[in-house]
Amino acid sequence: MPQHLAMTKLQHDTLVQRLRDLQTEIRSSLWNHVKTQAVEHLARTVRDDDGDTIFGIDAEVEDRLLERCQRWGQEQHFTLVGEGLPEGGLEFGAPGRGGPPFRLLVDPIDGTRGLMFDKRSAWCLMGVAPDRGQETRLQDVEIAVMTELPTTRQHVSDVIWAVDNAPTKIERHDLLRQSVTERPLLPSSARDLRHGFASVANYFPGGKAIIAALDEAILRRAMGGWNPAKAEVYADQYICTGGQLAEVVLGRDRFVLDVRPLVYQKLGVDSALACRPYDLATWLVGRQAGCVVCDPFGAPLDAPLDVTTNMSFAFYANRTIADFMIPIVREEVERALC
Repeated sequence: MPQHLAMTKLQHDTLVQRLRDLQTEIRSSLWNHVKTQAVEHLARTVRDDDGDTIFGIDAEVEDRLLERCQRWGQEQHFTLVGEGLPEGGLEFGAPGRGGPPFRLLVDPIDGTRGLMFDKRSAWCLMGVAPDRGQETRLQDVEIAVMTELPTTRQHVSDVIWAVDNAPTKIERHDLLRQSVTERPLLPSSARDLRHGFASVANYFPGGKAIIAALDEAILRRAMGGWNPAKAEVYADQYICTGGQLAEVVLGRDRFVLDVRPLVYQKLGVDSALACRPYDLATWLVGRQAGCVVCDPFGAPLDAPLDVTTNMSFAFYANRTIADFMIPIVREEVERALC
């Protein structure tokens, strides 16, 4: 890498706008596409990759993403890493072209299963990190942009973005009126979980009994026991890591835990049905919003920028809840899974 590029910082504002424009294009194309296609077409299996199953709805967006990156590569050198792409990523542009090289971590549609059945919004996730080659890590991400991909029954979409050392920002886009409204950033300020949403990911067959027992153990300790006369904590199985993060940032959820890789390890099986780095491409949005994003043991969330590493994580709405919950979560996870 040329020395002058190695010493040059990424242009945050320029890249944020690039990503926002790209995600707006993806959202518009997808919103119009799902209105005209039958569920069977959207939900057809196109291929099974190491990263995840690629459905028809994914393939449509992937083509648009690659086309846009080809054009971008005429101005800038970067590497695209994401779901459905080769493990080493795809390189665009020539070394030395444009500003300093970077790695763009992408999940074009996080929450495919909910969106392709028109049940719930998905999210387009993108994170940018300075290019350190194969040594680039998730913790290196310093720009994150995420855009809500609405169902056909929904005409509003939230756009959330953050850069390192600056507050997270949010806009709400009305797709019918073509209007944009800035929104306040209000993660929950509650001091505990009572009368709030708190969930442990438990989506697919395989280990569901283990996860359910862990969920129960964590909540019993967090709530000081079970009160059968009251519904004091609520669960929301949103099959979308980006969506879960958005729910925490927007003040709707207080705690989300995903330990599927640890469960599979406990069972002695390999499984791709877990969170990957691209699902957490926008983790910076949570941190810069004042939420706590970490692993189940309270350590910083980190992994190689690849498409195969299975990841466990925890989201907490604020530092007070995190300080209270992390010891409980750590001890119960160690007891159940380690």
